[in-house]
Amino acid sequence: MPRVQIIEMSLRDGLQNEVTHLSVGQRFSLIKKLNDAGIRRMEIGAFVSPTWVPQMSESGKLIKKVLRAQKMRRLHKETHFSALVPNRKGLETALESGIKEIAVFGAASETFSQRNINCSISQSLKKFEEVIKEARANKIKVRGYLSTVFGCPYEGAVSQAKVIKLVEKYLAMGVYEISLGDTIGVATPKQVREILNKVLKMSNSSKIAMHFHDTRGTAIANILASLDLGIRKFDTSLGGLGGCPYAPGAAGNVATEDVVYMLHGMGYTTGLDLQKLIKTTQWMSRQVGRQLPSKLSLTGG
Repeated sequence: MPRVQIIEMSLRDGLQNEVTHLSVGQRFSLIKKLNDAGIRRMEIGAFVSPTWVPQMSESGKLIKKVLRAQKMRRLHKETHFSALVPNRKGLETALESGIKEIAVFGAASETFSQRNINCSISQSLKKFEEVIKEARANKIKVRGYLSTVFGCPYEGAVSQAKVIKLVEKYLAMGVYEISLGDTIGVATPKQVREILNKVLKMSNSSKIAMHFHDTRGTAIANILASLDLGIRKFDTSLGGLGGCPYAPGAAGNVATEDVVYMLHGMGYTTGLDLQKLIKTTQWMSRQVGRQLPSKLSLTGG
């Protein structure tokens, strides 16, 4: 049966917009539960200023704890952990932590780029080029995020031609994979097919992942459209946890368990235990003090 890879976003993209700030211990417990449910790729922190994103404070401490646990076989040895790195200063801290994969995060919208990372798109590309070069020199893999691919909270529609040029630039800089993000959840399957048909003319599908937020309830439909075009990697977030502090009103990433339910029902394999994911979502709801929006956490499966 065809296999689909889930990249878990709850610990970074999920928690960064939560009012409740989880301790290193709570975040580590979440990692263990996700790992036990079969998750083998997860982004677990960000080397950003705690003044701007306090939810990501002590990411270095968490990563060191996780890597020690993995070495002691308390976490699966084949699990890949990553962290977001915005600039060279963040990379220096990331290298100290021992992490073996990082991600850079840019936008297809000038206004969103300015609001989110305080620089223009061209400036961000220069920063990323430096980070990627240094990371690869230190044998660190680099993933790329391109946000606002389908729409911007400030500018509205985003040019597909602009998106394609940026994807090309990211790949040329040396990211091993690029995640195309619907940051505010405006995409429709028609848009997804249009973008992917163009992207896949210049890149193998193995280098492309999709990142859908479920603000308007179209994320699952957009995943289905992506599957039809051969995409087999998706960013999801346990329970639908998350949002974006620079995109008011945006919902969290599509819920991991809802996506897994659909995939399993369609005959795809993921290596994930659906019931354990649901139980972890219920546990997570207690940690953040609110009911998370995933459908399966309410139905129980």
